Amino acid sequence: MATERSYYEILGVERGADDAAIKRAFRKLAQQWHPDVSSEPGAVERFKEINEAYQVLSDPKRRQVYDMVGRAGLGDMGGAGSPFTDGFPGFGDLFDAFFAGMGGSAGGARHGRRPAGSDLRYDLRIPFDEAVRGIEREIEFDLLDRCVTCSGSGAAPGSSSIPCTACGGRGEIRAVRQTILGQMVNVTECTRCHGEGRVVDTPCQTCRGDGRVQKRKKLRVTIPAGIDEGHQIRLTGEGEAGPRGGPPGNLYVAVHVTPHAVLRRDGTEIFHDLQLSMAQAALGTRARIPTIEGEEDLEVRAGVQPGTEIRLRGRGVPHLRRPGTRGDLHVMVHVNVPTKLSKKQRQLLEELAAESGEVVLPAGGIIDRMKDALG
Repeated sequence: MATERSYYEILGVERGADDAAIKRAFRKLAQQWHPDVSSEPGAVERFKEINEAYQVLSDPKRRQVYDMVGRAGLGDMGGAGSPFTDGFPGFGDLFDAFFAGMGGSAGGARHGRRPAGSDLRYDLRIPFDEAVRGIEREIEFDLLDRCVTCSGSGAAPGSSSIPCTACGGRGEIRAVRQTILGQMVNVTECTRCHGEGRVVDTPCQTCRGDGRVQKRKKLRVTIPAGIDEGHQIRLTGEGEAGPRGGPPGNLYVAVHVTPHAVLRRDGTEIFHDLQLSMAQAALGTRARIPTIEGEEDLEVRAGVQPGTEIRLRGRGVPHLRRPGTRGDLHVMVHVNVPTKLSKKQRQLLEELAAESGEVVLPAGGIIDRMKDALG
């Protein structure tokens, strides 16, 4: 004859286990053996056994009787009271109830709190030089702002909001239901006051009880030096007002930067392509280059090679998080080789090649050279 397993053995806990350990053990086993999730043979009977053990061990009175005299002493206090007489609760319902019993539900209302206003986004486009140097801009946008007639309360002048009679001013409705874990409290937001706990009995005629009206707002925004494409500036409390005196949302200014005609930016570094002729590269030159501060002269040494990088330290973009420091300006040298030459230019280059001992092709195309050869 098989020995009847103890409830502690069924849940896999010690006899001295506390309530938290018993609850953790039941949750783990229920996730494994609940008929909605387990296809193992005997899952129904196994889960009934797990539930019966939990029903007893989670109840202080029944557990005390069980510890003293075993199952025989429980009588009607034992598994006979299982809520599975008429079938199993769904797996989702089981754990909704379980977590509600541990301290709330996922959709629980916040006690008597007015909802906050919406966050807003404003897209601001600025030119390259303003993004680098920083600037202050005035922006203008529409939003729901606080009603001046009722000071945002939503109540007509001379009146005020009153406690909600549906929820007693709590902002939430509590309903008790019987589950496999015993009595559970389900908390939902009050549908009459929408979780605020108070309602407006005599609404303001200007805002119709909302506490907000549509307005056009102007605001000066400081754009810090060094801001880049895609950066956002958060202005706390400059978003829409909350209904009936709720806290305002935030305003996010999304910055878009128009590219420069001849300068490229990579973080705090700026790049410029400098085009030189062969003579300028060979003999050196003084070139006019663009910078953040404006155009200026740059001395290029003789014999500079294509692909040379001339770095001007501290002439790049200011660091946003390190005030007083800047990146560099990188001047990339490109040497242009002419595709067409005048007779004089060709003569001079041929003389240069001869002086250097270099071999070059004679003037004219292949047809001209064949004519000279036959001639």
